[in-house]
Amino acid sequence: MGSVKATYLVFGGFGRVYEGTLSDGMNVAIKVFNLQIEGAFKSFDAECEVMCNIRHRNLVKIITGCSNVDFKALVLENMPKGSLQKWLYSGTCFLDFLQRLNIMIDIALAVEYLHHGHSTPIIHCDLKPSNVLLDEDMVAHVSDFGTGKLLGKGEYMALTKTLATVGYMAPEYGTEGMVSTSGDVYSYGVMLMEVFTRNNPTPTDEMFAEEMSLKSWVNQSLNGCSMLEAMDAQFD
Repeated sequence: MGSVKATYLVFGGFGRVYEGTLSDGMNVAIKVFNLQIEGAFKSFDAECEVMCNIRHRNLVKIITGCSNVDFKALVLENMPKGSLQKWLYSGTCFLDFLQRLNIMIDIALAVEYLHHGHSTPIIHCDLKPSNVLLDEDMVAHVSDFGTGKLLGKGEYMALTKTLATVGYMAPEYGTEGMVSTSGDVYSYGVMLMEVFTRNNPTPTDEMFAEEMSLKSWVNQSLNGCSMLEAMDAQFD
């Protein structure tokens, strides 16, 4: 691959992500794992295992990796438009209705491929806007398979000790540690509501800090026949 020039881009759950340019001029993202963080080794292994088995236009592609005793990194295709989370909440970006619809269709195609695209299902386990990246043409790519699970032949669910993000987790994930393709579908549904209402489902949002959830809030809006009022005010 030759030499690479890199600049710091963002801090992730298990390390830092840098934006770099290879000697041939190719722009890439370099995910460097902080091996001092508990779970970093396991996250690296899981991401390698999953990403070496998949290839789809709506999944971030792995270009190569580096692994030794004290350094682990992945070189990924660069997504110049950043994350879906940035476009929803930065205050400087705007997505119109059609763009949001196309992004959610892209994510659905990625999830369908993970669950049904080859011999054994792959569970992402942590679908959320920060793990959806946008390319130059605003096409969505699902990323970050550090908590992903490859199911064995005939398996439909698996146990995990790694919790996903509160607000997006299916109930059985948080209470029993059971992950399945149905859990990914649940997370997708939460994200679908979030994208069109622009309300963050995590407990850090004051609206959903107690018993109220994004799901129950949307249900109330539907029952009250005021779904248009629940839609993102940016559509006005």
